[in-house]
Parts: sequence; structure tokens; C-alpha cells
Amino acid sequence: MTAAGYERQDLCTECFLKAARDGVFSYWQGEFKMPPPPPPEPIQKDTAESLLRKMIESPDPVHAAARYILAVMLERKRILKHRDTTHEADGKELLVYEHAQTGESFTIPDPKLRLDQLSEVQQQVADLLGPKEGGAESAKNPAPSVESK
Repeated sequence: MTAAGYERQDLCTECFLKAARDGVFSYWQGEFKMPPPPPPEPIQKDTAESLLRKMIESPDPVHAAARYILAVMLERKRILKHRDTTHEADGKELLVYEHAQTGESFTIPDPKLRLDQLSEVQQQVADLLGPKEGGAESAKNPAPSVESK
């Protein structure tokens, strides 16, 4: 403590032991360790969004279930917002999503997946989003989706 009040000093252990301890009110010692970097996300947001955009551009009915799962994944990540559900003349439901940042609208047909189909479709989407071991060839030939009954 000085005439002006308390004074903080940061000293290494050796310096503290050598310094005069007159007027020392308290002390502590510790070691600062940098926290580890956060783990990478298992599914990259940009990858899921770009894959959905590619699948929307070519509305192949084979990928209907994968498009739906990708849209739901992006909705959970708050990239897409569900805005409306419309019905076509033939009774099919169309889910209308809006991109949270750009305001773009996406229309995704609801494939009416059953619970027993979800794990298979999720695995197919994970395979599409996973690392491309076969290079461009695996990107050209994605796994077929499950048909809704």
C-alpha cells in the first residue's frame, strides 16, 4: 500500500520472492492457459446452403426428401425462416422459406416423410455434405432419396 492507496503489481514468482514484502496486502498466483479453439461444426452452414441451392435449381423428384431435410436443418440453424405453407391443386404441400439475411424465398415440396424414413434420408444428406473422398464424381452421383408413401 502506498500513500496514494493500493497499488497493483504483476510479478513473476522469482521477482515476487526477491521484492520487499512490506505493505503487501494480498497476493495470488496462477497460470493463464489459452482455451482450446471451438470444435468445427459437424455440418458446415455454407455447404448445406449451397447444396440446397443446387438441389432447388434442378428440382429432380429423386432429391425431394434431401431438399426437405436440408431446409429443416437450415431452419434450425436460423438461416432459413418458415414463412408459409401453401397447397397446390393436387393437394401437395409447399413450404415457403425465407433466407434470414438475403430475404430470398425458397419453395420446398413437403415429401411427407415417415419416421422410419428419417434416419436413412438424414444419412444420405450427411453423405452429400461429408468430405468428398471420390472428388467430383461423388458430387455428381448423390445417393437416391427414399420415396414417400
